[in-house]
Amino acid sequence: MAARIHPTAIIEENVSIGDETSVWDNVHIRQSTSIGKQCIIGGKSTIAYGVRIGNRCKINSSVYICTEVTIEDGVMISAGTIFTNDRFPRATSPDLKTLRSSDPDEHTESTLVCEGATIGAGCIIGSNLVIGRWAMVGMGSVVTKSIPAFHLALGSPAKSCGAVCRCGQLLSMFTDRQTDHEEYQCPSCTRKYARSGFVITEHEQEIS
Repeated sequence: MAARIHPTAIIEENVSIGDETSVWDNVHIRQSTSIGKQCIIGGKSTIAYGVRIGNRCKINSSVYICTEVTIEDGVMISAGTIFTNDRFPRATSPDLKTLRSSDPDEHTESTLVCEGATIGAGCIIGSNLVIGRWAMVGMGSVVTKSIPAFHLALGSPAKSCGAVCRCGQLLSMFTDRQTDHEEYQCPSCTRKYARSGFVITEHEQEIS
């Protein structure tokens, strides 16, 4: 089935949209962006040029995804999330006589959101960082550093505070008394994990 695009959406040149993807009202997708199949792009969201979005992603309403962002398969980005790509932006040259171009330059930094990750509503995502596989960022967080796979991160700035399963269930909250190595089993889907330091991995028998 072909992509479904609302008549109010603005789709620029050289945009690729996969089969069964839905693009809702007043969405603006800039040139040379690629969106996979079976995605949802929520109303009033803006996706800048050259963005790469994988398959089966959910981009909720009023999300802004800027240039140099790559989103892998199965990612959820909740309503009102904003991505950034420049830590020290200016509108003009130092003498105020020249408007700076919006094209990428030596100050532009990239962000990668890895497969299965969830970003909660109203988050602000910094640049030059990676949000790991199946990580979860709580609503309203400000992400300034990379988040490891399977970690739950909360706050402003966001900090890792727990471990989460592929299914989204909380596995454990981190405490000051935790050991260097711990085993987790999801109370919902029974998948098993091991933590060594801050690295969380799935047990081999759970990886298909």
